[in-house]
Formats: sequence, structure tokens, C-alpha cells
Amino acid sequence: MVVRGRLWRLSNPNLDQDQRQALVSELMNARRAVKDAKDDEEARAAARAQVDTAKTALGERGPVWWTDGAPDYNRKLAKSTPYRKWFEALTLTR
Repeated sequence: MVVRGRLWRLSNPNLDQDQRQALVSELMNARRAVKDAKDDEEARAAARAQVDTAKTALGERGPVWWTDGAPDYNRKLAKSTPYRKWFEALTLTR
């Protein structure tokens, strides 16, 4: 996925639907906890750790879930990766 010119890793498509949904629910709960923590730094840190755990379990962070040996370009500018031509073609079609 590309957001503002940066590549972002998507969830592991090999997760079964029930497992994926449970992890997404955990992620959303953790994000709400970050918002609700406001000025409580300890609670905010714990909630952010929950976000990280959920995103890692979904495959959006941590070890790569694909097996073809392709490198992880997560959070890199698309124009600075081998996906440059693909990205430029996308932006031309808009």
C-alpha cells in the first residue's frame, strides 16, 4: 500500500479470517486505549505496546511474512525503491 508516496506493509494474507478479525479488533481496542490515555504516560506506553503487538501479529511489523526473499521496503519512499516505475505509473493514471 502507498500512503503519501511511502510504501506500507499490508497484513499477512495467509491469516485465516477469524484470526485476522480478532487481531484487527485487538488493534482497534489498543488504538482507542492510546487515545483514552491522554496525559497518563504509563497507560499510553502500555497501549502503544499493545498496538505494536497487534500490528506485529498481523504481519504489518516485525519479521516479513512472505517467502520469496524480497526485501522489506516498509515506510520507504516508493520513488527510492525498485517499485519506482510501478508507482510512477500509478500516479500517472490518476
